[in-house]
Amino acid sequence: MPLGGLKRGFFLSFEGIEGCGKTTQLKGLARRLKALGYLVVETREPGGVPISEQIRTLLLDPKNRGMDARCELLLYLASRAQHLADKVRPALEKGAVVLCDRFADATMAYQGYGRGLGQGPVAALNRFATAGLSPDLVILLDVPVSVGLSRKRKVGGLDRLDREHASFHEAVRRGYLRIARQNPRRVRAVDGAATEDDVARAIDRIVQSRLRARKSGLTRVERHAV
Repeated sequence: MPLGGLKRGFFLSFEGIEGCGKTTQLKGLARRLKALGYLVVETREPGGVPISEQIRTLLLDPKNRGMDARCELLLYLASRAQHLADKVRPALEKGAVVLCDRFADATMAYQGYGRGLGQGPVAALNRFATAGLSPDLVILLDVPVSVGLSRKRKVGGLDRLDREHASFHEAVRRGYLRIARQNPRRVRAVDGAATEDDVARAIDRIVQSRLRARKSGLTRVERHAV
């Protein structure tokens, strides 16, 4: 992760198809890491900062069903560039553990594979948007498409991407699994169809191992007894 002169924090993203449980697991991990004394910053993509949240509204509005795939890709990348400038990089400078609900692998899975825009163009544009910044670790929560979409429908409030045909989500899932196979050190797949507690324990084993391997750079905060 080329950060130049930045004090290096730890950057972790959660990935997976709609309804995989990543948001729930991210929040749970954040609570557990804070209890251990880590400085933790939670964020999401698209969004995370005001300008990027405005772009998120455009991207996920069901009224924008006619959005061109290239327009969609460029909006995601614009949101990411602002998000990194305003939130992620400053947090890493402080030595925080940054937990992000989706990042660049989502763009490859959704636009590269799901929309069929291809790995090369998506990777090149993403490198430009991020200036080479990538997560230290990616947790991919994998669930069958039928399971994920069923969970989303139960919650309600489906956005533009939730409403895509199942074949689109199948392509996205295949993309994610291919990314995981190609990057076994960076991307760790976890069975998102297991119980919430089992998923949390699996995530903790992976994350704690990586954090223990870090010798320096992470800011710890003093914990006060209540």
